[in-house]
Order: sequence, then structure tokens, then C-alpha cells
Amino acid sequence: MEFISPTKGRLTFDEVFADVMEYASEKPEESYRLIVGTDSQIRDGTCFVTALIVHRKGKGGRFFYTRCYEDHVRSLRQRIFYEASLSLSVASRLAEKLSESGHELDMEIHLDVGTNGATKSLVKEVVGMVNGSGFLCRIKPESYGASSVADRYTK
Repeated sequence: MEFISPTKGRLTFDEVFADVMEYASEKPEESYRLIVGTDSQIRDGTCFVTALIVHRKGKGGRFFYTRCYEDHVRSLRQRIFYEASLSLSVASRLAEKLSESGHELDMEIHLDVGTNGATKSLVKEVVGMVNGSGFLCRIKPESYGASSVADRYTK
């Protein structure tokens, strides 16, 4: 899996993790949060973008993203669950690396669903899926990792 940093270019997952840890160690007295969110856009096929954000609370942050394409178009329900599974996959790898390295950072998954609009019937199921996997999650309007950062790179 290859990630893209707007400032550093193409990076492997391990390089992204090292950059996140370096960023957090620059100011260890600050509070940090790792955010993972995925969004998709239908064109000829479907473009999925997963963003990984390290947020220095109240002081900005850095982000990285990965993009993949699928030839066939999925239903809205399938796309939302696939978005959540892509986010869970990245978050699980992050949690594993954090555990191996002995570091602790708050982590949350941002879902591109909300209580208004076409996805309102899916909120309970997809939130249950993420929470059941052991991660805190946010939905719209608080899910900027998916609805703003990842969304920007699906277009």
C-alpha cells in the first residue's frame, strides 16, 4: 500500500508511520489524535481514497492518503461498508505498529455517513461495525477526515 504526502511525495506505510512518530516526538507535550477516513466517488468505476491524519490538537497536523480504483460501480450501501472496511484496515495496521513500538496515540475513524441524507439508514450498522472492531468513530458533521480530507482527493 502506497501513501501520498502533499509535501513528501510517495511513501510506504512504514515511512508514513515513521513520519507520524517523528511529528509527534517534535512536541511531546502536545496532545495528538490519529484519524483515518475514507471517501469514494463514482466515475467510470469507483475511486476510493483513505486519508490518514495526525492532528496536533489545536495546532494543525499532517495528512497522507492512498487511492484505489474499482472497475465496477457498487450500490451506496456496498460503497459505505467498503469505505469503512478500508478505514478499519489502515487503522488496524496503525494500532498494530503503535503497539509494537510502545507508543500510544488516540485514534478514531471518520465515516462518510450522517443522520441526514441518503446514508442515514446505514449509520447504526456501520457505526456498530467500527465500534465492534474496537475503534472510536465519528459521523457527519464531525467526520472531516472522510468528508473533507479524503473527499478532496477522490475528484
